Amino acid sequence: MSIPGVGSVTALRFVAEIGDPGRFMKSKPVGAYIGMTPRQYSSGEIQKQGRISKCGPKALRTLLVEAGVVILSRTRSWSKLKAWGLRIQKRNGFKKAAVAIGRKLSVIMHRMLVTKEPFKFTDKEELRQAA
Repeated sequence: MSIPGVGSVTALRFVAEIGDPGRFMKSKPVGAYIGMTPRQYSSGEIQKQGRISKCGPKALRTLLVEAGVVILSRTRSWSKLKAWGLRIQKRNGFKKAAVAIGRKLSVIMHRMLVTKEPFKFTDKEELRQAA
């Protein structure tokens, strides 16, 4: 795969665990299937979000979090994904940012499987011209 931080092991595990990408109507529920979305606690009018649910395949979740760590700490090329992760890191800390990037990677990887398009880096120049 062409995503930074995602190697052949992560890509193969993702394809093996997801199976047929057409079984998900949209890409967003893939994060919930893997167990990387927050739990919802509600009682009456009070609603709280807890930690990630950890439902689904643990090995894939671990690999995606590691890919998030690589994107945050080791990747030198700039992308919207890394910029988004760094904003979360400032707010909530490194580990939560790595998990958030891992969830977003699962959504991106599913979309790439469905559309068969490679990952696209965005140039800072492109963003400046668009603004």
